[in-house]
Amino acid sequence: MDTNRGLPAIESHRDLHIWITENLKMVPVPERAYGNFFEEHCYIVLHVPQSLKATSGAPKDLHYWVGKEAGVEAQGTAGSFVQHLQEALGGATVQHREAQGHESACFRSYFRPGIIYRKGGLASALEHVETNVYNIQRLLHIRAGKHVSASEVELSWHSFNKSDIFLLDLGKMMIQWNGPKTSTAEKARGLALTRSLQDRERGGRAQIGVVDDETEATDLMQIMEAVLGCRVGNLHTAMPSKSTDQLQKANVRLYHVYEKGKDVVIQELSTCPLAQDLLQEEDCYILDQGGFKIYVWQGRMTSVQEKKAAFSRALVRLWGPGYPSYTNVEVVDEGAESAAFKQLFRSWSGEQRKNKHLRGTGKLLQVKLDVGKLHSHPELAAQLRMVDDGSGKVEVWYIQDSRRQPVDPMHHGQLCAGNCYLVLYTYQKMGLDQYILYLWQGLQATAHEIKALKGNAEELDLQYHGALVQEHVTMGSEPPHFLAIFQGQLVIFQGSTGHNGKGQPESATRLFHVRGTDSYNTWTLEVPARASALNSNDIFLLATAGLCYLWFGKGCSGDQREMARTVVTIISRKDKEMVLEGQEPPHFWEALGGRAPYPSSKRLPEDVSDFQPRLFECSIQTGPLVLTEVVFFRQEDLDKYDVMLLDTWEEVFLWLGAAASEWKQEAVAWGREYLKTHPAGRSLATPIVLVKQGHEPPTFTGWFHTWDPYKWTNNQSYEEVVEGGPGAVSAIAERTAQVSNFRLSRWPRNGRAGPLALWALKGSKDSSENELELGPKAGSSPRSVASRSLPREQLRHQAVEDLPEGVDPAHKESYLSDSDFQDIFGKSKEEFYSMAKWRQQQQKKQLGFF
Repeated sequence: MDTNRGLPAIESHRDLHIWITENLKMVPVPERAYGNFFEEHCYIVLHVPQSLKATSGAPKDLHYWVGKEAGVEAQGTAGSFVQHLQEALGGATVQHREAQGHESACFRSYFRPGIIYRKGGLASALEHVETNVYNIQRLLHIRAGKHVSASEVELSWHSFNKSDIFLLDLGKMMIQWNGPKTSTAEKARGLALTRSLQDRERGGRAQIGVVDDETEATDLMQIMEAVLGCRVGNLHTAMPSKSTDQLQKANVRLYHVYEKGKDVVIQELSTCPLAQDLLQEEDCYILDQGGFKIYVWQGRMTSVQEKKAAFSRALVRLWGPGYPSYTNVEVVDEGAESAAFKQLFRSWSGEQRKNKHLRGTGKLLQVKLDVGKLHSHPELAAQLRMVDDGSGKVEVWYIQDSRRQPVDPMHHGQLCAGNCYLVLYTYQKMGLDQYILYLWQGLQATAHEIKALKGNAEELDLQYHGALVQEHVTMGSEPPHFLAIFQGQLVIFQGSTGHNGKGQPESATRLFHVRGTDSYNTWTLEVPARASALNSNDIFLLATAGLCYLWFGKGCSGDQREMARTVVTIISRKDKEMVLEGQEPPHFWEALGGRAPYPSSKRLPEDVSDFQPRLFECSIQTGPLVLTEVVFFRQEDLDKYDVMLLDTWEEVFLWLGAAASEWKQEAVAWGREYLKTHPAGRSLATPIVLVKQGHEPPTFTGWFHTWDPYKWTNNQSYEEVVEGGPGAVSAIAERTAQVSNFRLSRWPRNGRAGPLALWALKGSKDSSENELELGPKAGSSPRSVASRSLPREQLRHQAVEDLPEGVDPAHKESYLSDSDFQDIFGKSKEEFYSMAKWRQQQQKKQLGFF
């Protein structure tokens, strides 16, 4: 549409809206063409989290995408449209500048299973994608990282390399050629894109062949050589794409942009770690993340002129230090900051966090812990960091001489700073045993003991057949659930004695600091026995040779006093004497070596940062650790070949896919490297949790919008799909059988195409109905109208002998009512029966109608 004639109506039921430049106008892109981008055009992509009406105050992402062949006029039209659209949307908008091939993780996360770059331009947006058109010959170069993309390249063997995937699209035949150096994960992602093209552009009726080994796929190689000619020479190895490692991303600098007279000044303010209070609402700021990304932050009180000046300065910054022109620029309004922007600061407080979050041990008081509620509402378990109330089975071992030794249950909660411990917690969920293994590391433990701790954890994990969730805990950073399993009785002694149950050695004087208000958040730590260690907000236990003092600071509560009384018997069996701050007897101060200043002002509330969880894929294929973010993540983003990092700020989870066990030893080290290089200056004591596919605790699953516990049980592997497992893509053998009667002669020695190759070529040039059919005829329903409708319970998952009389067991689904069919299959009967036969069978098997 012409930007001078107003803005288009935005359908509020969709999350994603896309426009393309066409004849200096912005035209809506049909939804079936989403993910296709023509190089000579510019696109505007608007993402609204839910419906536009329901989220009028929620942040919206507005992307300005520039094709590498887009002209200046097209870019101007798109830029003008962005400004009009942003004004119409009001505040709470994050604006992104995207360049072809270098899009942000946010942009790429919209398009599953991938983005397709198409050569040239198009005369009409309606021609973006045409379904059931077979007069096609093209070669797509697929880069199958976590975010998949495909580019049209020259139809020649010169376009191929050993490291990537190539799709030869011939209309009725689609051949995926996998480079010998591609991983199984990349092959699976490439196949997902190929199948998506088959569905969207061919109505599921094109056949797919896969070349994993050229010597075993001779039929498919015949077709490829008929199109591309005989290959001469060896294929080259592709240069690895340049990726940004974590150290580069940690190099952040904040600049202040302001007006001084008639000039606009840019002044460097700070490097990492950054503080949120550096950002003032009257001004604009540029944040440069090591050239990886440039942010422009606009305060709510800044003028339009200041915002324009800040953006232009950001572009100057982009060109000035020699950064490539494709560097991503993100413009954020105050109050609409992205998760990635917030995490560049050491803390971030949002206006809504008080009512929105339940994080932190102190928040447990607000929620009565109900085990059933935590299991049925994993989002609550995730925010509280509690899988249950801590009432499960507990086993404790300490490390001695590189071996684990059991700790007597009477002394389970007594740990020593010089030791390492394994704490195995067993609880039940849905009638099945679940396990968490805490690897607790004392601050005074030796490197040898820490290494032995990890080795013994692996031995235990093997005993439990890999079912243990392993959480690495550093002394002083214990998660709430770890405190809860000791029911407020956790006491950490200095040194490395007492772990064997023989009691603590008697010392002239020992001082213990008690913090907490209930059995879910209380811990006791031995501190130096001197007056400067006291604090008016807490309780201290001073154990002397003949007496144990309970010292109550002026700021402590009744709940704190009650918890201290339950702990004191663990510390000392001597006579007890309660002492109020300011009323201490002389012997109290003598035991501490005399009076000394100590903190007495009221403790400020803990700063609970308003950070959103972020999900990353871990990769080290090109050297240092590279993290690829998946924005708007969901369970489907966890692939069996992946190692994924979920950062919830208070914990870092490393998720291991079933086929990624080889990276198990490295995964925790990656988590530590992530924390070490984080630009916000994260604590290295942040708990790191190792989670394996199929054994996810609710503290992990609760961060996902929905979670299907049975998802992993029915998934086919890449090998099963290619080799012709149930519901597989058409296999080579099936394709050969279909054309066996059509074959007139073998491949001629003179190199000319034989009938098999000619058949494929013919299908790519002519879509006549007289050609050989590759799939079932559209609309071939077993019965146009079922004679009767039956309840789903009588049809689904029923053996032949249990079906109602007269029901055809091969077509059980056809007896469903139209509404039940739509509900179960997610499509109408007409749409279902228009699909390829193998896809019908696949869905029927998955849904219990086969």
